[in-house]
Amino acid sequence: MLYTVFNLCTSSDTPQSTGLFGNPVMMIVLLVVMFGAMYFLTIRPQKKRQQEEQKLRDSVQIGDDITTIGGVTGKIVTVREDSVVIVTSADKTKMEFKRWAIQTNDTANARAAEEKAALEAAKAQEKEEKKGSSRRTRKSDIDDTKK
Repeated sequence: MLYTVFNLCTSSDTPQSTGLFGNPVMMIVLLVVMFGAMYFLTIRPQKKRQQEEQKLRDSVQIGDDITTIGGVTGKIVTVREDSVVIVTSADKTKMEFKRWAIQTNDTANARAAEEKAALEAAKAQEKEEKKGSSRRTRKSDIDDTKK
């Protein structure tokens, strides 16, 4: 695709176009395409990740197990506007961290994994029930034809 755009930009249909990007309209089109590609390939996914991380940090609650960016794990005991206090060990050591330092919410991840497993189990059970009902239907059809 880029090769085609490049060929369009370098074609010399007019006598005024000299050189590589002689047509200014095509040069502008090429720049717009390049900026559009940069936006969709780099900026947009990064913004999505940042929104998900912010949502994770805003959803922490007392009692959640978290891991910080530095690798410290603990259970949240206090939630403040811009920070959280966690208990990090059996000695009940309390540490305060800024919300932006939270990397993962292990409790929420465990809940999501349980919900996913339950959903998959329900789908598998539904699939088995459908197979069982179709087998019974076929068997009853065969029995009806014998009579």
